[in-house]
Amino acid sequence: MNSQSGLLTLWTQGDLVTRAVALLLLAMSLASWMVILIKALGLRQMAREAQATERFWQAPDFSDGLKQLGGDETNPFRQLAIKGQAADAHLQPRSSQPHLNDSLDRNDWVTRCLRSSMDESTTRLQSGLAVLASVGSTAPFVGLFGTVWGIYHALLAIGAAGQSTIDKVAGPIGESLIMTALGLAVAIPAVLGYNALVRGNKGVLGKLNRFAYDLHALFVTGARVGSTQAFSNGSKVLSMRKA
Repeated sequence: MNSQSGLLTLWTQGDLVTRAVALLLLAMSLASWMVILIKALGLRQMAREAQATERFWQAPDFSDGLKQLGGDETNPFRQLAIKGQAADAHLQPRSSQPHLNDSLDRNDWVTRCLRSSMDESTTRLQSGLAVLASVGSTAPFVGLFGTVWGIYHALLAIGAAGQSTIDKVAGPIGESLIMTALGLAVAIPAVLGYNALVRGNKGVLGKLNRFAYDLHALFVTGARVGSTQAFSNGSKVLSMRKA
């Protein structure tokens, strides 16, 4: 008996619970694959957006740098730069009259605003991962439940028929065991996709952290902190006009 006939027989001869379990596993599989594909495409897009940060720092001023980051409002690197610019503008003196924001510490204020943008990006990156975690942890047990239920009813049918030969027992029980295999087939891609997306998110967050660190230096000290090579050449910062 091949897998197609086994699945077909399982569906046609199964009761309402068996069919419900099969449909639930199908829905869990579709949900996990949708999350994997959507998040993978999103990470690929963010990787391209991260490459634009070097062009941002090579721009003559901040406005041109924003153009280098692109016009996508969902770009986390662009959002980070805009939040930093807004934090810096909030502390700029508007008149000779004293204001409450005159007492704000620039370092702490810029850090808080950049951290707020980072938290929003982190939340967006992690969205959907709970679906994969739930599918990966519960799908094997859902399949096992379908197997137990199928074996129970198969044994009841065999007992009622009074036939306990191996050819009468192997078919119904073997078809019930397919549910366990289906549960594993749903869970394994979800777990592997979850691990891959977590690694990808860590890479993007690392790039966001480095970009935020450079932006913090730009708005607090007026220039981007240089690399190790820059320090060895006697240059401590890379200048860029904020406006």
